[in-house]
Amino acid sequence: PQAASPRSDIRNCSTDPPYLPPTATNTTARLAALRNAMRAHGVHAYIVPSTDAHMSEYIAQRDSRLAWMTGFTGSAGTGVVTQDKAALWTDSRYWTQAERQMDCNWELQKTTWIESIGLWLLEEVSVGGNISLDPFLFSIDAWNSYSQALHGSGRTLVPMETNLVDEVWGDQRPPLPSSKIYSLPEEFTGSSWQEKVAGIRQQMEQHVRHPTAVLLSGLEETAWLFNLRGDDIPYNPVFYSYTLLTNTSISLFVDSGRLSVEAVGSLQAACPGSLCVELQEYGQVRDHLRRYAQGNVTIWLGTEYTTYGLYGVIPQEKLLEDSYSPVMTAKAVKNAKEQELLRAAHVRDAVAVIQYLLWLEKMVPQGQVDEFSGAQHIDTLRQSVPPSQSPPAQCRSARD
Repeated sequence: PQAASPRSDIRNCSTDPPYLPPTATNTTARLAALRNAMRAHGVHAYIVPSTDAHMSEYIAQRDSRLAWMTGFTGSAGTGVVTQDKAALWTDSRYWTQAERQMDCNWELQKTTWIESIGLWLLEEVSVGGNISLDPFLFSIDAWNSYSQALHGSGRTLVPMETNLVDEVWGDQRPPLPSSKIYSLPEEFTGSSWQEKVAGIRQQMEQHVRHPTAVLLSGLEETAWLFNLRGDDIPYNPVFYSYTLLTNTSISLFVDSGRLSVEAVGSLQAACPGSLCVELQEYGQVRDHLRRYAQGNVTIWLGTEYTTYGLYGVIPQEKLLEDSYSPVMTAKAVKNAKEQELLRAAHVRDAVAVIQYLLWLEKMVPQGQVDEFSGAQHIDTLRQSVPPSQSPPAQCRSARD
């Protein structure tokens, strides 16, 4: 019998020349530029994660460094580049997608374990070599795992604040967001930001170690604490920011020019005083944190959302570590108003789903619906139920 034809939707690197589907990205020039930058900085291997500086589950296009470097757009993965090899690690959800999107410059490693990456690095990087990464894109636990995997091997793990992917991405990199950051109406929150700050400060006071400050790195932490919303990441009502909340002051690190007039008024209504929010530039958080940590202080943080780049500037004896910050745990407990809004949202959504099921009963037998058109139709139905008629960002924030 005639042999089955090979799949045409995935790459085939065993042929000469290799076969690449139309969905594959040519990464030859990008890899050459990155390797030039690596040589200039004395780097023998460079690690590229799929995260942003806030350990967000979803990221903006501006932070999609792994996707730009490899062509692979899955939400989970790690890339490593040496002078003569490049490899991507991802889990089984994305193996076929990776074979469709990557060219033959890249090896596909079918695991996500840091131990696997470490073993690969030991094979590809000679003793005495430097393995580098951006410390602002790796969690504390991830940094420690890489350190442990390379410990005693003669290879050095080097944090580099200059992100080499950003350097070669250059002006092709998507710009910073410019949309307004706005206050969420109190009808959607159930408590003012001042009440939330008072609750966190009470937890600080009652803690056995009496921390003097809480550092917030997760984008949803700052958005929730101040009842602010933005549109920096698609379908997520958050904005780039950090917060350092002490027992006497509040520092919000953000592009202050993007704050609406109402938001600025709300944040600074009690100035001067302990409920006055001092607006600082987003990029100044590390320097500010380093200065603050020089005093007689204890800084409480959640390790799940804090990067090694910030963690590393705080002396160990001045750290109070939990998996999640007190803001993240407080956010998880919905107040009475939030519970009421959640129930009402489910009722409204149920109306749209019932309408959708009726539509399916009519359209499916006619052969006039597929998965894509069905998804579009239920989106339309949901948007037709108030308050989903609000602008998209406000609509999303009302549901979070």
